[in-house]
Amino acid sequence: MKNIQVHKFGGASVKDASGVVNLLAIVKEFSSENICIVVSAMGKTTNALERLCNNFFYEKGDTELILTEIKEFHEKIISELFPQGNENLKNHVENIFAELYWALEEEQKKSFDYEYDQIVSLGEQISTRIVSEYLNSNGFSITFIDARDLIRTDNTYREAKVDWPTTSEFVNEKLNFSGQPRRYITQGFIAGTSENFTTTLGREGSDFTASILAYCLDAKEVIIWKDVPGVLNADPREWDKASLISELSYFDAIELTYYGATVIHPKTIKPLQNKLIPLRVKSFLNPSAEGTLITENQNQERVASYIFKKKQYLLSISTRDFSFIVEENIEEIFKAFNKARVKVNLMQQAALTFSVCLSSDEQRWNELLEELKKNYKVKYNTDCELITVRHYSDNTPKELLNRGAVLLEQRSRHTLQYVMKSDV
Repeated sequence: MKNIQVHKFGGASVKDASGVVNLLAIVKEFSSENICIVVSAMGKTTNALERLCNNFFYEKGDTELILTEIKEFHEKIISELFPQGNENLKNHVENIFAELYWALEEEQKKSFDYEYDQIVSLGEQISTRIVSEYLNSNGFSITFIDARDLIRTDNTYREAKVDWPTTSEFVNEKLNFSGQPRRYITQGFIAGTSENFTTTLGREGSDFTASILAYCLDAKEVIIWKDVPGVLNADPREWDKASLISELSYFDAIELTYYGATVIHPKTIKPLQNKLIPLRVKSFLNPSAEGTLITENQNQERVASYIFKKKQYLLSISTRDFSFIVEENIEEIFKAFNKARVKVNLMQQAALTFSVCLSSDEQRWNELLEELKKNYKVKYNTDCELITVRHYSDNTPKELLNRGAVLLEQRSRHTLQYVMKSDV
């Protein structure tokens, strides 16, 4: 294992000029280390770019207004960070927006997922240039490397699959940590294909970027900087009794992210587990605090965790002739799920129905319904909430059930789940 740390800073940590200043203060504490910094899009830029992409592709709404708002947001941050001006940075960002303006004037040539990756990836391209320029202008010498030159993927747009051998070759070729301590900065979330098209690694995928780089570099540690003290046992916006989990095993961390805990991207843990690279989740608001340490150690105390996943679909599928749901049906149903690229979060089988709770955007949901209705009867509820209690007990709070009507309940040895709807 090499003496390299990978630091990831999310959108909340660079949501404004003061956040970038704070980032510099944090990384200065690691001046003597070999470090690679991964940066997300600033603030809510990804959300804004998603709206822009939807309006562009489906020809609805005012794309120019959204684009102007995004541009002005970044210009404000640049002017506050560089009151004396920075022509090099200004020109670079202007060129990115010019390319986007031109792209929006053309007709869509490919799929929505392709257009999404070309447009939404610009958030990281802009933020990383701003942060890189600010660090270098303030005595923290760092080398910018485009993530698309490091991480090679296939062309599964919006959820690209990593070509690990090629990526490892590129990372070790372009990130040279020999000799004196070296510092690099790159974008999270984005990658590239062999045809030089931009891809993305899935929503909130910057954590995964840090994990990929750490795996390829045999790094000694990954630190993810968040606006929370570490991994909490619940989202404090949903559960006012949320508390910090000081240590987690890789296994429990994977379980929590699988069920929807949003503090870490679901794909982050596995590459680190493969090489036993520790992951620490820390607060950029209180950098001296220990945060949460995630390692292979499975001897920690089991803490009940509460995960609230909203905007869920509850789908019940049955045969048209009232015959049993059997293996052949399930195979056919899952082929439809895979074709529409939806994420199943819970499943339950009865004699005549197969029920699932799933996440999807509206476009993929409609594609799924159209496919399933060819051979099955389908009933569904929209805008549901999936509540998962990991390591539940007899003391699991009853007030969970006050959030709505329970449409489906399921429990295993360690996990209790409710699908609920508040307006039933």
